[in-house]
Amino acid sequence: MELILACLATGALAGITAGLFGVGGGLIIVPALALLLPGLGIAGDTVMQIAIGTSLAVISATAVSSSLAHHRRDGIRWPVFVQLGPGLALGALLGAALAHRLDGDTLRIVVGVGALAVAAKMALGTTPPVRDRVRGGWQLMIPAGGVIGTLSALIGIGGGSLTVPLLSFCGVPMRQAVGTSSACGIPIAWAGAAGMVIAGWNLPGLPPGNFGYVSAPGFLAIAASSVLLAPLGARLAHALPQVQLKRAFALLLLLIGLRMLWTGLNA
Repeated sequence: MELILACLATGALAGITAGLFGVGGGLIIVPALALLLPGLGIAGDTVMQIAIGTSLAVISATAVSSSLAHHRRDGIRWPVFVQLGPGLALGALLGAALAHRLDGDTLRIVVGVGALAVAAKMALGTTPPVRDRVRGGWQLMIPAGGVIGTLSALIGIGGGSLTVPLLSFCGVPMRQAVGTSSACGIPIAWAGAAGMVIAGWNLPGLPPGNFGYVSAPGFLAIAASSVLLAPLGARLAHALPQVQLKRAFALLLLLIGLRMLWTGLNA
């Protein structure tokens, strides 16, 4: 019951921030679970892997819902998605394999650095220049997708903070870059979550209800509360000033990143 309550609270926070800032909840879910799981008696040497695997499982569900919403508004460049998809999926499998092999403290440092990088991007608010036409092709998209998929699965995120700048640089209009990025979260999260299930399968010492490194109770609780609370975040986003919102979220990610780095470096 304590795990369910902790995950419900985590999902609520992730849902509100997703609605407020238009980002996936991975950078909220992973640090929150990393903080909460040890207090619930879960072995410290698997906490980060469970946090990452469960986060990817949640994103695998929410990315589908988000993609459908963008598709209805003609917000996804499906040919671009098809070019990126194979690299994203293969990279996510590689990221899951790396997450399985790295120790928890190293993963905390990796997640912390990722949070600081996204915080810097949001605080600076830089936008790549809009180009006259979409450029890219398989020779760019497959390796780029591999890098994005690897980093995203290793941190436990859907990759939007990496995919949107790439698509914008390639000339995709911002609205469709955001929509296409949401679809790109599907191969990242599905392949990454599957990789975390396989990597942790039959591993001794995992808590009841786990499929490998994915906590089924945690997945259900986080997904349910995040979906319910995301509309509240969206309503607040329309009522509050955007510049201050981005700065507030950047500050939150800064604190999260510093905490993860501190924990990883001083364990």
